[in-house]
Amino acid sequence: MSKRDYYEVLGVEKNASEDDIKKSYRRLAMKFHPDRNDGDKEAEAKFKEVKEAYEVLSDGDKRAAYDRHGHAAFEAGMGGRGGPGFNDVGDIFGDIFGDIFGGGRRRAQRGQDLRYVMELDLEEAVFGVQKEFEIPTAVACEPCKGSGSEDGKSSACQTCRGRGRVAMARGIFHVEQTCPHCNGAGKKIENPCKTCRGHGLVQKNKTLSVKIPAGVDTGDRIRLTGEGEAGANGVPAGDLYVEVNVREHKIFERRENDLYCEVPIRFSQAALGGDVVIPTLDGEAIIKVPSETQTGKLFKLRGKGVKSVRSNHVGDLLCRVVVETPVRLTKRQKELMQEFESTFHEDGRDHTPRQSSWLDGVKSFWDRMTS
Repeated sequence: MSKRDYYEVLGVEKNASEDDIKKSYRRLAMKFHPDRNDGDKEAEAKFKEVKEAYEVLSDGDKRAAYDRHGHAAFEAGMGGRGGPGFNDVGDIFGDIFGDIFGGGRRRAQRGQDLRYVMELDLEEAVFGVQKEFEIPTAVACEPCKGSGSEDGKSSACQTCRGRGRVAMARGIFHVEQTCPHCNGAGKKIENPCKTCRGHGLVQKNKTLSVKIPAGVDTGDRIRLTGEGEAGANGVPAGDLYVEVNVREHKIFERRENDLYCEVPIRFSQAALGGDVVIPTLDGEAIIKVPSETQTGKLFKLRGKGVKSVRSNHVGDLLCRVVVETPVRLTKRQKELMQEFESTFHEDGRDHTPRQSSWLDGVKSFWDRMTS
Protein backbone atom coordinates (compact mmCIF):
# COMPACT_ATOMS: atom_id res chain seq x y z
CA MET A 1 0.00 0.00 0.00
CA SER A 2 1.36 3.41 -0.93
CA LYS A 3 2.05 5.82 1.90
CA ARG A 4 0.13 9.06 2.32
CA ASP A 5 1.96 12.34 1.91
CA TYR A 6 3.52 13.27 5.28
CA TYR A 7 2.22 16.84 5.08
CA GLU A 8 -1.28 15.50 4.45
CA VAL A 9 -0.94 13.11 7.41
CA LEU A 10 -0.18 16.01 9.77
CA GLY A 11 -2.69 18.32 8.10
CA VAL A 12 -0.18 21.11 7.38
CA GLU A 13 0.97 23.00 4.30
CA LYS A 14 4.36 22.25 2.71
CA ASN A 15 5.67 25.62 3.88
CA ALA A 16 4.54 25.02 7.47
CA SER A 17 6.89 26.18 10.22
CA GLU A 18 8.50 23.81 12.72
CA ASP A 19 6.16 25.13 15.38
CA ASP A 20 3.07 24.45 13.23
CA ILE A 21 4.28 20.91 12.55
CA LYS A 22 4.91 20.28 16.22
CA LYS A 23 1.49 21.65 17.25
CA SER A 24 -0.28 19.51 14.68
CA TYR A 25 1.65 16.43 15.77
CA ARG A 26 0.88 17.08 19.42
CA ARG A 27 -2.84 17.34 18.67
CA LEU A 28 -3.02 14.22 16.48
CA ALA A 29 -0.74 12.13 18.69
CA MET A 30 -2.92 12.85 21.70
CA LYS A 31 -6.04 11.99 19.67
CA PHE A 32 -4.78 8.62 18.44
CA HIS A 33 -2.49 7.65 21.32
CA PRO A 34 -2.97 3.95 22.31
CA ASP A 35 -3.58 4.88 25.93
CA ARG A 36 -6.67 6.81 24.87
CA ASN A 37 -7.87 4.21 22.38
CA ASP A 38 -7.42 0.84 24.06
CA GLY A 39 -7.80 -1.96 21.53
CA ASP A 40 -8.60 0.36 18.61
CA LYS A 41 -6.42 -0.95 15.80
CA GLU A 42 -7.35 1.86 13.42
CA ALA A 43 -6.32 4.51 15.96
CA GLU A 44 -3.07 2.63 16.61
CA ALA A 45 -2.29 2.59 12.88
CA LYS A 46 -3.00 6.30 12.58
CA PHE A 47 -0.82 7.02 15.61
CA LYS A 48 2.11 5.19 13.98
CA GLU A 49 1.50 7.04 10.71
CA VAL A 50 1.44 10.42 12.46
CA LYS A 51 4.58 9.58 14.43
CA GLU A 52 6.43 8.52 11.27
CA ALA A 53 5.44 11.75 9.49
CA TYR A 54 6.55 13.87 12.43
CA GLU A 55 9.97 12.22 12.70
CA VAL A 56 10.70 13.13 9.10
CA LEU A 57 9.21 16.64 8.96
CA SER A 58 10.64 17.71 12.32
CA ASP A 59 14.20 16.90 11.17
CA GLY A 60 15.63 19.51 8.81
CA ASP A 61 17.80 17.07 6.80
CA LYS A 62 15.09 14.42 6.53
CA ARG A 63 12.51 17.01 5.55
CA ALA A 64 14.76 18.41 2.81
CA ALA A 65 15.34 14.91 1.45
CA TYR A 66 11.62 14.17 1.56
CA ASP A 67 10.76 17.42 -0.21
CA ARG A 68 13.18 16.46 -3.02
CA HIS A 69 12.44 12.75 -3.41
CA GLY A 70 9.32 11.96 -1.43
CA HIS A 71 9.10 8.58 0.28
CA ALA A 72 11.80 7.25 -2.07
CA ALA A 73 14.34 9.27 -0.09
CA PHE A 74 14.22 6.65 2.63
CA GLU A 75 14.24 3.55 0.46
CA ALA A 76 17.32 1.41 -0.07
CA GLY A 77 19.53 2.72 -2.85
CA MET A 78 18.63 6.38 -2.28
CA GLY A 79 21.19 6.95 0.43
CA GLY A 80 18.50 6.73 3.10
CA ARG A 81 18.30 4.46 6.10
CA GLY A 82 15.51 2.15 4.93
CA GLY A 83 12.68 4.35 6.19
CA PRO A 84 12.29 6.76 9.06
CA GLY A 85 12.69 3.89 11.50
CA PHE A 86 11.64 5.78 14.65
CA ASN A 87 15.16 5.74 16.06
CA ASP A 88 14.34 8.65 18.34
CA VAL A 89 11.11 7.40 19.87
CA GLY A 90 12.26 8.24 23.38
CA ASP A 91 13.11 11.80 22.38
CA ILE A 92 9.80 12.29 20.61
CA PHE A 93 7.82 11.07 23.58
CA GLY A 94 9.89 13.10 26.01
CA ASP A 95 9.40 16.26 23.97
CA ILE A 96 5.74 15.94 23.02
CA PHE A 97 4.23 14.07 25.95
CA GLY A 98 6.51 15.17 28.76
CA ASP A 99 4.42 18.15 29.77
CA ILE A 100 1.19 16.16 29.47
CA PHE A 101 2.04 12.80 30.96
CA GLY A 102 4.95 13.75 33.17
CA GLY A 103 7.72 12.58 30.88
CA GLY A 104 9.52 9.24 30.95
CA ARG A 105 7.18 6.77 32.60
CA ARG A 106 3.67 8.11 32.42
CA ARG A 107 1.74 8.90 35.56
CA ALA A 108 -1.90 7.86 35.96
CA GLN A 109 -4.12 9.52 33.38
CA ARG A 110 -6.69 11.86 34.85
CA GLY A 111 -10.36 11.89 33.91
CA GLN A 112 -11.67 13.30 30.67
CA ASP A 113 -12.12 17.04 30.24
CA LEU A 114 -15.70 18.10 29.54
CA ARG A 115 -17.20 20.96 27.53
CA TYR A 116 -20.44 22.75 28.31
CA VAL A 117 -21.92 25.47 26.07
CA MET A 118 -23.66 28.16 28.12
CA GLU A 119 -26.19 30.41 26.40
CA LEU A 120 -26.17 34.01 27.68
CA ASP A 121 -28.21 37.12 26.97
CA LEU A 122 -26.19 40.12 25.84
CA GLU A 123 -26.81 41.88 29.15
CA GLU A 124 -25.47 38.89 31.09
CA ALA A 125 -22.34 38.76 28.95
CA VAL A 126 -21.73 42.50 29.26
CA PHE A 127 -22.24 42.87 33.01
CA GLY A 128 -21.30 39.37 34.19
CA VAL A 129 -23.50 36.91 36.03
CA GLN A 130 -23.44 33.96 38.40
CA LYS A 131 -25.06 30.95 36.74
CA GLU A 132 -26.01 27.50 37.96
CA PHE A 133 -26.23 24.61 35.52
CA GLU A 134 -26.51 20.85 35.53
CA ILE A 135 -24.34 18.39 33.61
CA PRO A 136 -24.33 14.60 33.33
CA THR A 137 -20.92 13.19 34.18
CA ALA A 138 -19.07 10.21 35.60
CA VAL A 139 -18.33 10.57 39.32
CA ALA A 140 -16.59 8.38 41.86
CA CYS A 141 -18.83 5.60 43.18
CA GLU A 142 -19.77 6.44 46.78
CA PRO A 143 -20.16 2.87 48.21
CA CYS A 144 -16.64 1.84 47.13
CA LYS A 145 -15.16 5.39 47.17
CA GLY A 146 -14.06 4.97 43.57
CA SER A 147 -11.97 1.84 44.20
CA GLY A 148 -14.31 -0.52 42.34
CA SER A 149 -14.02 -3.10 45.10
CA GLU A 150 -16.92 -4.20 47.28
CA ASP A 151 -14.66 -5.05 50.24
CA GLY A 152 -11.78 -2.72 49.46
CA LYS A 153 -9.45 -5.61 48.64
CA SER A 154 -7.47 -6.07 45.46
CA SER A 155 -4.41 -7.92 44.24
CA ALA A 156 -1.68 -7.03 41.79
CA CYS A 157 -2.50 -7.76 38.15
CA GLN A 158 -0.52 -10.82 37.07
CA THR A 159 -0.20 -9.63 33.48
CA CYS A 160 1.54 -6.32 34.18
CA ARG A 161 2.69 -7.20 37.74
CA GLY A 162 1.02 -4.15 39.15
CA ARG A 163 2.57 -1.62 36.75
CA GLY A 164 -0.57 -0.97 34.73
CA ARG A 165 1.42 -1.11 31.50
CA VAL A 166 2.89 -3.86 29.38
CA ALA A 167 5.71 -3.76 26.83
CA MET A 168 4.79 -4.65 23.26
CA ALA A 169 7.20 -5.38 20.40
CA ARG A 170 6.74 -3.12 17.38
CA GLY A 171 9.31 -4.10 14.78
CA ILE A 172 12.74 -2.91 15.80
CA PHE A 173 11.61 -1.11 18.93
CA HIS A 174 9.42 -1.66 21.96
CA VAL A 175 6.59 0.46 23.19
CA GLU A 176 4.49 0.39 26.30
CA GLN A 177 0.72 0.39 26.34
CA THR A 178 -2.04 0.12 28.89
CA CYS A 179 -2.44 -3.38 30.28
CA PRO A 180 -5.49 -4.92 28.56
CA HIS A 181 -6.41 -7.04 31.60
CA CYS A 182 -6.53 -4.37 34.31
CA ASN A 183 -7.05 -1.31 32.03
CA GLY A 184 -4.04 0.40 33.57
CA ALA A 185 -5.16 0.04 37.19
CA GLY A 186 -2.31 -2.35 38.03
CA LYS A 187 -4.58 -4.40 40.23
CA LYS A 188 -7.22 -7.06 40.00
CA ILE A 189 -10.46 -6.72 41.96
CA GLU A 190 -11.65 -10.03 43.32
CA ASN A 191 -15.02 -8.77 44.59
CA PRO A 192 -16.32 -5.99 42.30
CA CYS A 193 -18.57 -3.31 43.75
CA LYS A 194 -22.21 -4.09 42.98
CA THR A 195 -23.07 -0.44 42.38
CA CYS A 196 -20.42 0.41 39.77
CA ARG A 197 -19.58 -3.20 38.75
CA GLY A 198 -15.94 -2.65 39.49
CA HIS A 199 -15.47 0.45 37.35
CA GLY A 200 -15.23 2.85 40.29
CA LEU A 201 -17.41 5.36 38.41
CA VAL A 202 -21.16 5.96 38.07
CA GLN A 203 -23.16 8.35 35.90
CA LYS A 204 -24.76 11.20 37.75
CA ASN A 205 -26.18 14.68 37.13
CA LYS A 206 -24.08 17.31 38.86
CA THR A 207 -25.15 20.89 39.63
CA LEU A 208 -22.39 23.48 39.38
CA SER A 209 -22.11 27.23 39.70
CA VAL A 210 -19.88 29.43 37.56
CA LYS A 211 -19.11 33.13 37.74
CA ILE A 212 -19.20 34.67 34.28
CA PRO A 213 -16.93 37.75 34.22
CA ALA A 214 -18.16 40.99 32.67
CA GLY A 215 -17.30 41.48 29.01
CA VAL A 216 -17.19 37.88 27.79
CA ASP A 217 -18.16 37.15 24.21
CA THR A 218 -19.07 34.14 22.10
CA GLY A 219 -16.22 31.64 22.06
CA ASP A 220 -14.70 32.65 25.41
CA ARG A 221 -14.10 29.74 27.78
CA ILE A 222 -13.98 29.48 31.57
CA ARG A 223 -12.18 26.50 33.10
CA LEU A 224 -13.51 24.82 36.22
CA THR A 225 -10.55 22.81 37.49
CA GLY A 226 -11.37 19.29 38.63
CA GLU A 227 -15.04 19.50 37.60
CA GLY A 228 -14.66 17.27 34.57
CA GLU A 229 -15.16 13.52 34.46
CA ALA A 230 -13.78 11.60 37.42
CA GLY A 231 -10.79 9.35 36.75
CA ALA A 232 -11.09 5.60 37.20
CA ASN A 233 -9.71 4.01 40.36
CA GLY A 234 -9.34 7.28 42.21
CA VAL A 235 -7.09 9.20 39.80
CA PRO A 236 -7.74 12.99 39.56
CA ALA A 237 -10.76 14.28 37.68
CA GLY A 238 -10.46 16.24 34.46
CA ASP A 239 -11.49 19.87 33.98
CA LEU A 240 -14.75 21.35 32.76
CA TYR A 241 -14.64 24.08 30.13
CA VAL A 242 -17.68 26.36 30.04
CA GLU A 243 -17.90 27.89 26.56
CA VAL A 244 -19.92 31.08 26.13
CA ASN A 245 -22.45 31.60 23.35
CA VAL A 246 -24.20 35.00 23.37
CA ARG A 247 -27.72 35.04 21.95
CA GLU A 248 -28.75 37.55 19.29
CA HIS A 249 -30.20 40.74 20.74
CA LYS A 250 -33.33 42.46 19.41
CA ILE A 251 -31.76 45.93 19.53
CA PHE A 252 -27.98 45.73 19.71
CA GLU A 253 -25.37 44.00 17.59
CA ARG A 254 -21.97 43.45 19.20
CA ARG A 255 -18.72 43.74 17.25
CA GLU A 256 -15.85 43.11 19.64
CA ASN A 257 -16.34 45.81 22.30
CA ASP A 258 -18.53 48.15 20.23
CA LEU A 259 -22.31 47.98 20.02
CA TYR A 260 -24.35 48.92 16.96
CA CYS A 261 -28.05 49.66 16.65
CA GLU A 262 -30.48 51.08 14.12
CA VAL A 263 -32.64 54.03 15.16
CA PRO A 264 -35.74 54.67 13.01
CA ILE A 265 -36.73 58.35 12.80
CA ARG A 266 -39.65 60.08 11.14
CA PHE A 267 -39.33 61.96 7.89
CA SER A 268 -40.05 65.24 9.67
CA GLN A 269 -37.37 64.54 12.31
CA ALA A 270 -34.80 63.88 9.59
CA ALA A 271 -35.75 67.06 7.71
CA LEU A 272 -36.12 69.46 10.62
CA GLY A 273 -33.74 67.87 13.17
CA GLY A 274 -34.39 67.34 16.84
CA ASP A 275 -33.57 65.25 19.89
CA VAL A 276 -34.07 61.48 19.69
CA VAL A 277 -34.10 59.24 22.77
CA ILE A 278 -32.18 55.99 22.34
CA PRO A 279 -31.63 53.01 24.64
CA THR A 280 -28.23 52.04 26.03
CA LEU A 281 -27.23 49.15 28.26
CA ASP A 282 -27.23 51.39 31.33
CA GLY A 283 -30.26 53.62 30.62
CA GLU A 284 -31.50 56.14 28.08
CA ALA A 285 -29.45 58.68 26.16
CA ILE A 286 -30.24 61.49 23.70
CA ILE A 287 -28.71 62.09 20.32
CA LYS A 288 -29.16 65.44 18.59
CA VAL A 289 -30.18 64.80 14.99
CA PRO A 290 -29.30 67.80 12.81
CA SER A 291 -31.68 68.98 10.12
CA GLU A 292 -31.42 67.41 6.67
CA THR A 293 -30.09 64.12 8.12
CA GLN A 294 -29.98 61.24 5.65
CA THR A 295 -30.49 57.52 6.22
CA GLY A 296 -27.27 55.77 7.27
CA LYS A 297 -25.74 58.61 9.28
CA LEU A 298 -23.85 57.23 12.30
CA PHE A 299 -23.91 58.81 15.75
CA LYS A 300 -21.25 57.66 18.18
CA LEU A 301 -21.74 57.60 21.95
CA ARG A 302 -18.32 57.09 23.47
CA GLY A 303 -17.97 54.67 26.36
CA LYS A 304 -21.48 53.26 25.94
CA GLY A 305 -20.28 49.94 24.57
CA VAL A 306 -18.79 46.91 26.34
CA LYS A 307 -15.89 46.86 28.78
CA SER A 308 -13.29 44.38 27.58
CA VAL A 309 -12.90 41.24 29.68
CA ARG A 310 -9.13 41.46 29.13
CA SER A 311 -8.52 45.17 29.80
CA ASN A 312 -10.14 48.37 31.05
CA HIS A 313 -10.99 49.51 27.51
CA VAL A 314 -14.67 50.32 26.99
CA GLY A 315 -16.16 50.30 23.51
CA ASP A 316 -18.64 52.74 21.96
CA LEU A 317 -22.29 52.64 20.93
CA LEU A 318 -22.84 53.53 17.27
CA CYS A 319 -26.36 54.42 16.22
CA ARG A 320 -27.34 54.34 12.55
CA VAL A 321 -30.43 56.38 11.78
CA VAL A 322 -32.96 55.09 9.29
CA VAL A 323 -35.54 57.51 7.87
CA GLU A 324 -38.89 55.72 7.94
CA THR A 325 -41.56 56.41 5.33
CA PRO A 326 -44.89 57.11 7.08
CA VAL A 327 -47.68 54.57 6.60
CA ARG A 328 -51.47 54.54 7.10
CA LEU A 329 -51.76 58.27 6.45
CA THR A 330 -55.04 60.00 7.21
CA LYS A 331 -56.84 62.02 4.57
CA ARG A 332 -55.60 65.26 6.12
CA GLN A 333 -52.01 63.98 6.27
CA LYS A 334 -52.15 63.05 2.61
CA GLU A 335 -53.43 66.51 1.76
CA LEU A 336 -50.58 68.09 3.69
CA MET A 337 -48.04 65.84 1.96
CA GLN A 338 -49.45 66.78 -1.45
CA GLU A 339 -49.32 70.44 -0.52
CA PHE A 340 -45.76 69.99 0.69
CA GLU A 341 -44.75 68.22 -2.53
CA SER A 342 -46.17 71.06 -4.61
CA THR A 343 -43.80 73.52 -2.93
CA PHE A 344 -40.73 71.98 -4.60
CA HIS A 345 -39.29 73.47 -7.72
CA GLU A 346 -40.01 71.68 -10.94
CA ASP A 347 -36.91 69.52 -10.87
CA GLY A 348 -36.35 69.65 -7.09
CA ARG A 349 -32.56 69.76 -7.41
CA ASP A 350 -32.08 72.20 -4.56
CA HIS A 351 -33.87 69.89 -2.12
CA THR A 352 -32.81 66.40 -3.25
CA PRO A 353 -29.10 66.54 -4.14
CA ARG A 354 -28.65 62.80 -3.85
CA GLN A 355 -31.52 62.08 -6.23
CA SER A 356 -30.28 64.76 -8.60
CA SER A 357 -26.79 63.28 -8.64
CA TRP A 358 -28.26 59.84 -9.32
CA LEU A 359 -30.38 61.17 -12.19
CA ASP A 360 -27.33 62.84 -13.71
CA GLY A 361 -25.54 59.49 -13.56
CA VAL A 362 -28.45 57.73 -15.24
CA LYS A 363 -28.54 60.32 -18.03
CA SER A 364 -24.78 59.99 -18.57
CA PHE A 365 -25.14 56.22 -18.71
CA TRP A 366 -27.87 56.32 -21.37
CA ASP A 367 -25.91 58.86 -23.40
CA ARG A 368 -22.95 56.47 -23.51
CA MET A 369 -25.17 53.52 -24.40
CA THR A 370 -26.88 55.33 -27.28
CA SER A 371 -23.89 57.18 -28.71
